Amino acid sequence: TVIAAPSGELAILPVATSALATAGTGDVLAGSIAGLLAQDVAPFAAACLGSWIHGMAGLLCAQEIGAIGVVASDLLPRLPLVLRKMYEC
Repeated sequence: TVIAAPSGELAILPVATSALATAGTGDVLAGSIAGLLAQDVAPFAAACLGSWIHGMAGLLCAQEIGAIGVVASDLLPRLPLVLRKMYEC
């Protein structure tokens, strides 16, 4: 995933899983980014962090459920797990 800002700033997200290639997961991503924006995180940082959180939750789904059969609601309980792990670092 490449994240690009109008200023030309770029970020490459090295997290990828086909588990996220299903209906509704983009809505979860948008909600994650919107939640960060609501907490006054800068837009580019919110896009990067929200995408990373979303990707990591997708990886957890793939490990626990398998890449096939994940639905968007499977991501929701894994988002706080990803956040908790992030804050432990």
